[in-house]
Amino acid sequence: MSGTRASNDRSSHPGAGGHKRPRYDVGNKVTVILGAQWGDEGKGKVVDLLATDSDIICRCQGGNNAGHTVVVEGKEYDFHLFPSGIINPKAISFIGNGVVIHLPGLFEEADKNEKKGLKDWEKRLIISDRAHIVFDFHQAVDGLQEVQRQAQEGKNIGTTKKGIGPTYSSKASRTGLRICDLLSDFDEFSARFKNLAHQHQSMFSNLEVDVEGQLKKLKMYAEKIRPMVRDGVYFMYEALHGSPKKILVEGANAALLDIDFGTYPFVTSSNCTVGGVCTGLGIPPQNVGDVYGVVKAYTTRVGIGAFPTEQINEIGNILQTRGHEWGVTTGRKRRCGWLDLVILRYAHMINGFTALALTKLDILDVLDEMKIGVAYRLNGKRIPYFPANQEILQKVEVEYEVMPGWKSDTTGARKWEDLPTRAQNYIRFVENHIGVPVKWVGVGKSRESMIELF
Repeated sequence: MSGTRASNDRSSHPGAGGHKRPRYDVGNKVTVILGAQWGDEGKGKVVDLLATDSDIICRCQGGNNAGHTVVVEGKEYDFHLFPSGIINPKAISFIGNGVVIHLPGLFEEADKNEKKGLKDWEKRLIISDRAHIVFDFHQAVDGLQEVQRQAQEGKNIGTTKKGIGPTYSSKASRTGLRICDLLSDFDEFSARFKNLAHQHQSMFSNLEVDVEGQLKKLKMYAEKIRPMVRDGVYFMYEALHGSPKKILVEGANAALLDIDFGTYPFVTSSNCTVGGVCTGLGIPPQNVGDVYGVVKAYTTRVGIGAFPTEQINEIGNILQTRGHEWGVTTGRKRRCGWLDLVILRYAHMINGFTALALTKLDILDVLDEMKIGVAYRLNGKRIPYFPANQEILQKVEVEYEVMPGWKSDTTGARKWEDLPTRAQNYIRFVENHIGVPVKWVGVGKSRESMIELF
């Protein structure tokens, strides 16, 4: 009998201070912030808001194809590979195994932000030894593939040319190299690097790779990052099962860019939905707590691909101009359209949002009326799902709900009561339609302009 009981009891383990934990206690839970549209929803701002009292801030997927702008004390910081929480001097920032890391990009980003006042980041950054490395030739190949697609199909994917897709391809074909390889036997690493470079050169005859020059740089980067590298699984395990901690996970990209659930093939190459948190950090689903979806009060998309609520007209121009809709990473003009609740409902089906952050509400301040996409029709019939096929998605007709505009400046609003009644109605409509409460409303760029509702 006692043997059975012992097997049911969790034995003491490192990270729990040597004490037995009660069986039902799963440890600390992570709070997750995810994009609910095609990216550029203002996730950085929500992360920044929560990062101020977080102990650990993690990135779990993507690479420096993400772009988050954070404004602190009037200074604008741009982050691509760093978790936005690196700005918090009291928190640890963690780059998980699901992230792909371009080392020159990491240090370039550090330099740029150091000039703006970022200090001691190397003491606060931890990198998983299982993260894959983006090499310069991956970036070159990314560009060459886009040229090839344009020539063969007359269209490209619109990648950021940061080498993210080719790196995940190397990872999936088991020829990639990881941080742990770089920090281990450098001769072995060099041999594998040469093979990988030659493999890419055999596919792209005009690809030039300075193998020796690259290896020299990589050896230098290896020593620079060595103090920051840890076993990521063990690091997260200790963080979850040690003393109580607030752990934040910052999603990059967004639901409609997810490799499985996005508008394929015009997607990124990682899982930017909630499943990517577990695989990209090495944590179990039971340790996922609140999942916050970030959604803009209208919709934007960069690059090509179906966009049912797009407005190629004066409305689109107003949203583009007022919202300063240019990509942080690419500088590309974003396409704009009405808020699409079919997309948001679909993102919620996959992610199970516990609350939403509705950003950039102030951009709608000047409009006489707003339309909200509430359903898609295909051949005249309402469809209850979000179509997987791009050609079908191009054909859907959007059913709209029309709402009157509030025609007043909301940028000074700091609490719910400050918002015009019609703006409140717009927010409530979103909540009721999706069945998820809106926890924050964004009416400007600064930290102060995020109104917290509960």
